[in-house]
Amino acid sequence: MRVLIAEDQLLLRDGLSRMLTAYGFDVVATVDDGSRLAETLVSVRPDVAVVDVRLPPTFSDEGLRASIAARAEVPGLPVLILSQYVERLYARELLSDRAGAVGYLLKDRVGDVRQFIDAVHQVAAGGTVMDPEVVAQLLRQRDTLATLTPRERDVLRLMAEGRSNAAIAARMVVTEKAVSNHINALFAKLGLPPSGSDHRRVLAVLAYLDH
Repeated sequence: MRVLIAEDQLLLRDGLSRMLTAYGFDVVATVDDGSRLAETLVSVRPDVAVVDVRLPPTFSDEGLRASIAARAEVPGLPVLILSQYVERLYARELLSDRAGAVGYLLKDRVGDVRQFIDAVHQVAAGGTVMDPEVVAQLLRQRDTLATLTPRERDVLRLMAEGRSNAAIAARMVVTEKAVSNHINALFAKLGLPPSGSDHRRVLAVLAYLDH
């Protein structure tokens, strides 16, 4: 699987490259500057790109903007964003693309090698990965959770962490049918139409945050 890494810190970039290579990935390109990232993403078209949010020259949001620009030219180009902090705006902008194949992880998660590698695989396969801490902080930023029941909020949080219905049922100690009913109810409350896409599970979180 062909991977592009966009990270300005040499040690982290080298560490990511070594880790991914050790797990069978082919690191075909590394980028340390946001000004040429979008062009490189489009020309290389990796199977998945691991991109830092803040890159030179301004260290603001170059990685995010370049990724969005590249996905505009190559719809569904898989991109896993890494960030040092929880950036509410960044998470929402990235995940609002209904094409899927996107992820947002805190850099701390890189230390959990298995979790990080699983996230890379999930994004490359067209899935959506959202850091549990990002989900928790985004949900805490809401002034009201009155539209959803406590059970529906629990299901929503677990959905956004990428868990299947079976995994949610096991965690909540309920049946899969009960989980399915909660999901259908919260989708209806959030105004999300029926869809076969797993990406809708994360869109549910974003729609609620903007509701």
